[in-house]
Order: sequence, then C-alpha cells, then structure tokens
Amino acid sequence: NGERLAAAAASLGADAQRVHTVQADITDEKAIGSAFDAARARFGPISILVNNAGQAQSERFDRMDTEFWNRMLQVNLTGTYQCIAAVLPDMLAQGWGRIVNVASVAGLKGYGYVTAYCAAKHGVVGLTRALALELAAKNITVNAVCPGYTDTPLLDGAVANMVAKTGMAADKAKAALASNNPQGRLVQPEEVAHAVLWLCLPQSASINGQAVPVDGGEKMAG
Repeated sequence: NGERLAAAAASLGADAQRVHTVQADITDEKAIGSAFDAARARFGPISILVNNAGQAQSERFDRMDTEFWNRMLQVNLTGTYQCIAAVLPDMLAQGWGRIVNVASVAGLKGYGYVTAYCAAKHGVVGLTRALALELAAKNITVNAVCPGYTDTPLLDGAVANMVAKTGMAADKAKAALASNNPQGRLVQPEEVAHAVLWLCLPQSASINGQAVPVDGGEKMAG
C-alpha cells in the first residue's frame, strides 16, 4: 500500500529525510533484490535487517488447500529467507551485522485454525536459531522477536475474520484475542519496536539465536 507507506514515512517528521521507502512483493525474489539495491544506492551496504513482512489467515485444516498453505509459507518464511540471502553478503564483507526476524508467539506454541501460519512462524524461529550458529563467528547476530496479539492492521484482519465466521461483534472478538494475554490487553506496536531496536544495538552482541517473546506472558499461559 503505497499511500500508507508514504504516510508512515511522513509521520517521522524531521527524521523522514533519513528514510527511503520502496514497494516490493515479499514473495517475489527479483523485487526483493531490486528493493535492497535501491537501499544500497541511497545508504550504502546494509548492516541491519529487520524482517517484518507477514500475513496471517485462519482456516480449518481440512478446508485448507495447497495454495493457501504455500501462500502462508511464502510470505512468512520464504520471504524471510530471501531477504536474508539478499543482504548477507554485505554483512559478511563488513564483518558485522544484525538480523532480527519478527516471528510470533505462534512460532513458539500451537494455535487452532492457523496451522499454516504456525508452521511458517515455527520455521522462522528454526531458521533464526540455525543461522545464528552458522554466523556467530562472523560478528553477525540473528534473533527473533515473537509478539503476541498486537494492535495492528494485521489484528484488524483477524477480528474481521472472526466476525465473518462466528457473527461475534467486533469489540467482543478483539477482547477475545486480548484475553490470550495474561495481562488482559493487546501488545502495542511500540513495545515490539523497542525489542527489535535493542537487538540491533552493538550492546546486544551476546544476544544470539534467541526467540524473544513480547506477549505479556502468553507463551507461559498455556
């Protein structure tokens, strides 16, 4: 969504001049390469990558088809792999890098009716742990942040889906999702952003291969 992308950049005020926005399809390897080429042309070699593209859709397992399954994996897992592959040569050449994959608490436990999404996010956590070991001696860290239900447009889509399938009122559907959090609330985007920022700092060099829950304790709750 080009308009939302431009609005997000503009909301940064004076810092917007340090931002370069590019539209790209996370499932298109060539588009990903072009996006990173544009970033290099503006800012030089890439040393920090935050994989934050994602899509969540629910469906009963016996009603899913292969197209649905592949879509969830392409957006949430294969896209993450392709972005890392596109920037890793820069990090290796510089001898320093930070990779933060935004996974989900659904990458740490199972949830009904989101089998494909859970499989993809578990894959992101596995990729994170394995690649962290592979790159540890290269001064490159790889970590994942695993948010619980977060107050974003992605959650709005989940609410709309619940309303359509159950007839539940939107406010009750949103409250039902928030109830998964032992704190009784939705995670705020800024909380996730702070966790990501911390993992990108030089001071986080010893944090590697971790899947950090940002979920108010949801993972522990069941």
